[in-house]
Amino acid sequence: MQIEKAKKVNFASLIEKDRQDRQKEEWSGTFLEYLDLVKSKPSLADLAHKRMYDMIVSQGVSDLDLEADPRAKRLFGERAAKVYGFFKDEFFGMERTLEKIVRYLHSAAMGGEEAKQVLYLMGPVGSGKSSLVERLKRGLEDTELVYTIEGCPIQEDPLHLIPRHLRKPFEEMLDVRIEGDICPICRYRLLNEFDGKYEHVPVKAIHISRRARRGIGVVPPVDPNNQDTSVLIGSEDISKLDRYSEGDPRVLELNGAFNVGNRGMVEFIEVFKNETEYLHTMITATQEKFVPAPGRHGTIYVDTVIVAHSNEAEWQKFKADHTNEAILDRIVVVKVPYNLRLTEEVKIYQRFLERSKFDLKIAPHTLEVASMFAILSRLEPSAKCDPMTKLKIYNGEEVLEKGRPKKLTAQELREDTKREGLFGISTRFIMKALDVALTANNGSIHPINVRESLINMVKETDLADDTKKTYLEFLQDTLHKAYLEMLEKDITKAFVFSFKGQAETLFQNYLDHAEAYVTKSKVKDSLTSEEMQPDEGFLKSIEEQIAIIGPAADGFRQEVIAYLWSSMRRGESVTYGSYEPLKEAIEKKLMNSVRDISRIITKARTRDEEQRQKYDAMVENLLQQGYKEDSIDTILKYASNHLWKD
Repeated sequence: MQIEKAKKVNFASLIEKDRQDRQKEEWSGTFLEYLDLVKSKPSLADLAHKRMYDMIVSQGVSDLDLEADPRAKRLFGERAAKVYGFFKDEFFGMERTLEKIVRYLHSAAMGGEEAKQVLYLMGPVGSGKSSLVERLKRGLEDTELVYTIEGCPIQEDPLHLIPRHLRKPFEEMLDVRIEGDICPICRYRLLNEFDGKYEHVPVKAIHISRRARRGIGVVPPVDPNNQDTSVLIGSEDISKLDRYSEGDPRVLELNGAFNVGNRGMVEFIEVFKNETEYLHTMITATQEKFVPAPGRHGTIYVDTVIVAHSNEAEWQKFKADHTNEAILDRIVVVKVPYNLRLTEEVKIYQRFLERSKFDLKIAPHTLEVASMFAILSRLEPSAKCDPMTKLKIYNGEEVLEKGRPKKLTAQELREDTKREGLFGISTRFIMKALDVALTANNGSIHPINVRESLINMVKETDLADDTKKTYLEFLQDTLHKAYLEMLEKDITKAFVFSFKGQAETLFQNYLDHAEAYVTKSKVKDSLTSEEMQPDEGFLKSIEEQIAIIGPAADGFRQEVIAYLWSSMRRGESVTYGSYEPLKEAIEKKLMNSVRDISRIITKARTRDEEQRQKYDAMVENLLQQGYKEDSIDTILKYASNHLWKD
């Protein structure tokens, strides 16, 4: 009973606190009092594009540190990508897309040509267009209060009350720019309720709210047989025509999307499914900042950010019609392709799954394998490398070729593409496959059952025969091999006691002997202080793991020492993982040393006491790596059937 009372008290206090906070935010007063507010804070008079731009940058903007992050430098080249706090942890692998959106808003906020253009997001289904717009709408709802003429149906700027002949002196006094005209309804009220004394007109602060239809308008695709522009500009209330004349503003119902979205934004969903004539109102709104009022009431000024979106097929169809040139000239196109970075794709599914109610038990590499399939399906073939190599390069990984980094950059590969990222498997498709596997296995998933789920979905999906064949090859061959490589590494690592410790020891020994070899000096034994010649046999045993043999060895050793000396000069800590080619060589050396015992013990149907202890220790190590008890038997059986075939 006491707990129930406490809960009620907590609920009541929460409700009361929220009500008090809301009341503190509320403001109402006369237009004259509002002018004092603007004098002290000119940003209250900002237009929609400026407020939306400030909304984004106010949550922080930073540049990726390309020097501190070699992977980022390989991805973005010399031009650092910006990270916006506003979009962080919600959108992944979209840095350049987000930059273009913010650049559009910045230019529009400064009064550039973009202020008269529609922001159009174009991309395949499930690429994040709608999610981006939703984030902007949520952001607007969290912004500061907007001041409006009280009772105005389009929540317009109170500064519209200032007569044209007085605007210049008011602009100088307030340090603002005044744009727009008062709407017909407020003009009627000003003349008839306030006798033209605009200083007495009441002003009120409001919250932007899509549910209350204040500051956020949404235009769904309109029935092509009924292109009624009242959806955009409102209508006349015919029930009032028996009381007021047809030209009386009091008959107006200003509830169209542009009326609702004034001071905020208007979203056009699947914009090109509307007839061209229907879109001209959109162009007038963005270019001239006016829309026609219903009936015979002239025009209405609108201050709104127009954001439209659709898929590529509709865009190409619309663009191909030369009669649409006037509209095309007033559109800023921002492509929203699928993500092409493996690490970012994994984050997308992690975020989806964190929101689910499954009792999640996810084995290592599960989301990685699913993400690999999604990205492989989105890549254009290249004569310069195979799809898996391209995937790794796009992920910022340093791909090795004969022991040296492959001289092929992400920028170089992107320059050869035309539509990469605008086709392929969507995130929704992958999530459906994950849901199927989760449901069938009580929340326990691993690469084997997820890959099976993807194979079944591809077979059942209506795809072109060649596309289906390519997808199945990715799943049944490319990803099968890729997962076996990951699994082999994990199992062999599990057999190496203190893998990192042994790797560091090998690394330090290699550095000592390589440095002595390069500088033509001797190696000093740390225990006996005895000096000895560098052990070339030891150096070769590591280098041959990555095909560094013969004359190439001298160059490789010099590169390693030069790289590490440079790192130490910069004050960076140096570990076995500091130089990617050497890291790979050391790991291969260690894994080769235990591969045979791994194969024997993993495949053995019966084990002696020593083998059983080693097997149990391996299982324990795998569990520490993140493997789950309810899937480890299946994974190890899969390994014994496919790895180290005799």
